[in-house]
Amino acid sequence: MTNYAKWLWGGLGWAFMGPIGGIIGFAIGSLQDMAGTENKPYHGRTQAGDFGAALLVLAGAVMKADGKILKSELNYVRDFFSHQFGSEHANERMLLFREILKQDIHVKEVCDQIRDNMTHPSRLQLLHFLFGVSGADGHIDSSEVNTIHSIAGWLGISQKDFESIKAMFVKDSSAAYKILEVDENATPEEVKKAYRRMAVKYHPDKVAHLGEDFRKAANEKFQKVNEAYETVKKQKGFS
Repeated sequence: MTNYAKWLWGGLGWAFMGPIGGIIGFAIGSLQDMAGTENKPYHGRTQAGDFGAALLVLAGAVMKADGKILKSELNYVRDFFSHQFGSEHANERMLLFREILKQDIHVKEVCDQIRDNMTHPSRLQLLHFLFGVSGADGHIDSSEVNTIHSIAGWLGISQKDFESIKAMFVKDSSAAYKILEVDENATPEEVKKAYRRMAVKYHPDKVAHLGEDFRKAANEKFQKVNEAYETVKKQKGFS
């Protein structure tokens, strides 16, 4: 297979499945070039609502934001797929991911496709994962936060929702309030109302359509809401 194959498959992917299909198609073409396989039709690894493909593309953009790709970040992505789907699937995804990381990704175009084809809870879960990637080395760089903030805006995620998820990873004295999306002067009744609203918004069942494995992954975000509520209750002295 000649080197033009990656452009062919990328072009087909873009035409039939949008920017994400183009990126994944280009990556598959590159892998086929390296393997020396024969020219064959592009069948695709993604579809419009493929959460895993979207996750890889945006994770690549976040990881490259600070100008370096860390082993801890790669391991975080690998561990996620390995835990959810097994080591064989994780190995396949990581081969694709390494090719994706070599590409110049037009992040806004990718986000436009995701926004048009994924539910709001799915996009919130995607943002949660991106913060996890950023913090895999124990430090969340400001350039990565800025990239995630831009991604959130392009995905149609509100500033309050962005701050809520960010507070799950970037801790300060008001983190619990930010997670619940309430002011620190909120009354107990306002806090209770906010908790009920956030518990519904972040409930794992909201992403059940992605599959049981992603539903389980969403439990971490849901637990953060519960922990924030317990923290605020103790600070304000109500039950």
